[in-house]
Amino acid sequence: MAKRLTYWIMAALVAGLVLGWGLHVAIDDGSPASAARLSEIAGYFSILTTLFLRLIKMIIAPLVFATLVVGIAHMGDTSALGRVGAKSLAWFVTASLLSLTLGLILVNVLQPGVGLALPLPPANEASGVARTAFDATKFVSHIVPQSMVEAMATNEILQIVVFSIFVGVAITAVGEKAAPLTRAVEALVAVMLQITNYVMRFAPVAVFAAVTSTLAERGPGVLRDLGYFMGSFYLGLVLLWALLIGIAFLLVGGRTRLLIRYIRDPLILAFSTASSEAAYPRTLEALDRFGVPPRIASFVLPLGYSFNLDGSMMYMTFASMFIAQAYGIPLSIGEQVTMLLVLMVTSKGIAGVPRASLVVIAGTLSMFKIPEAGLLLILAVDHFLDMGRSATNVIGNAIAASLVAKWEGGLDPREDPDATAPAAPSGTGPAVAVERFDDIRPGQS
Repeated sequence: MAKRLTYWIMAALVAGLVLGWGLHVAIDDGSPASAARLSEIAGYFSILTTLFLRLIKMIIAPLVFATLVVGIAHMGDTSALGRVGAKSLAWFVTASLLSLTLGLILVNVLQPGVGLALPLPPANEASGVARTAFDATKFVSHIVPQSMVEAMATNEILQIVVFSIFVGVAITAVGEKAAPLTRAVEALVAVMLQITNYVMRFAPVAVFAAVTSTLAERGPGVLRDLGYFMGSFYLGLVLLWALLIGIAFLLVGGRTRLLIRYIRDPLILAFSTASSEAAYPRTLEALDRFGVPPRIASFVLPLGYSFNLDGSMMYMTFASMFIAQAYGIPLSIGEQVTMLLVLMVTSKGIAGVPRASLVVIAGTLSMFKIPEAGLLLILAVDHFLDMGRSATNVIGNAIAASLVAKWEGGLDPREDPDATAPAAPSGTGPAVAVERFDDIRPGQS
């Protein structure tokens, strides 16, 4: 089904481009009335995308909780958990620094904002994006949920991870008495994976609606006006992909080719919907097929959604420097390095915030006396840039999980890309470790 779904998503992407562009050309005549009409039509299409993303949000919390608890329960000891966590965080910091630094280098080499020579706006003019500043007290206290129900209701991934770690460690400590609970959570994993299969059948419709809505309302003109900036950023993403994949080839070996093949589906889904979250269930399954043990994937992947957003990291330095260049505000090397480190820290506290990259940028610009209103320059194309950084976040987290698995003793035997998943074994008891997510899936079409 995965291969057919990829083809359907690609077809939906192309169809959405054609229809959205056609609607814009047919209706737009430059008048406010036509703009309002296009906005109304785009709103109708966006309903389908919103419904799909709500379905995804519906399954994220229980899926993260169940897979993470089962993974920790099968690690066997808390020392393994601490070791995996330390290796994951070490890689997250390394990857974030690579992304931020590459973005800083490219924006200085390509200088997409130089030449715009925009006049400085009034000091009190705002962008409309809420600003945020790093607050250590709020960040640390926000990590721990005050209610697991609230954390699940709001899809606070990091809080869900913290609670799941407590549950998994407690199950390991209790031992045989917790065997019924372990079986129940394993059953929940199987159910949630089956629900994921159902939800993903709607992905092509959501992709078609998202692309049609965006192109119909905004048209190709917005892409032309800031084309050099967008092209420079996507060149940076391509180089970042090459760097991350190169590291994976160096540390994992030639088997990395299979990883690229397996994550093709979640990559396209994240790109077309501009949502890393939409690709989470499929990324988890792709890692399983690649051979990342579930106990590793179910721990590293949700943690990466809070600490390892490589595409967003690059965008933050790129956009901040672009705005400074557009207003002709020079920044010394020392100031740019300081900006990089500030973005490195502040970005770790905004998981789950809508348009989180813009929020962090808005809070950083004022520190360097760059007009916050400069965000208005990139708001028009932010959706198109979000598509690329969402896909990059997916590949970054997939590589992170693969590297940690390699450092933890190696990958499981590879799976035939065209093989169907085996049926769930009956009578699986608590002593039988769940080695593959496919083994507990009730069925796959």
